[in-house]
Amino acid sequence: MADENQSDDDGEMDMAAALAEIEAEEAAKRAQTAPSDDDGEMDMAAALAEIEAEEAAKRAQPTEPILPRAVAAASKEAIYDVPVEISVVLGKADLRVHQLLKLGRGAVVELDRRTDEPVDVFADNILIARGEVTVTDDDKLGVALTEIVRSLFTRVS
Repeated sequence: MADENQSDDDGEMDMAAALAEIEAEEAAKRAQTAPSDDDGEMDMAAALAEIEAEEAAKRAQPTEPILPRAVAAASKEAIYDVPVEISVVLGKADLRVHQLLKLGRGAVVELDRRTDEPVDVFADNILIARGEVTVTDDDKLGVALTEIVRSLFTRVS
């Protein structure tokens, strides 16, 4: 991904750099048109305008990223080894305590989803995808992902 402070592929500057450049031009104009005193020296307003112009010009120049790219890449790779718990929700059911206490072997709890509806896939309690339940070659349950959820910050309620 390109650095936000650098020009994009079309050669256009990003909004912050463009605004800083405009500020620099306006401050330079104020510095040039500021009146001077009898000795030919600039007055305080002109000096401030010149300082503003220099600061705005510095803001308009692209800056280097805080971390060198090699360090940033190493930081990203460190995340790859963090364990993530994946859970799949087939459906939900609301029971009262007395109903829960009556459950025994062979009891069936009816869930709120039909068999043809997708199941939800969570990573550390964050909804990340939906899919269909399948059976793997090892005769285990699996989920074939059918939809990647864009809202990665939807927490389990």
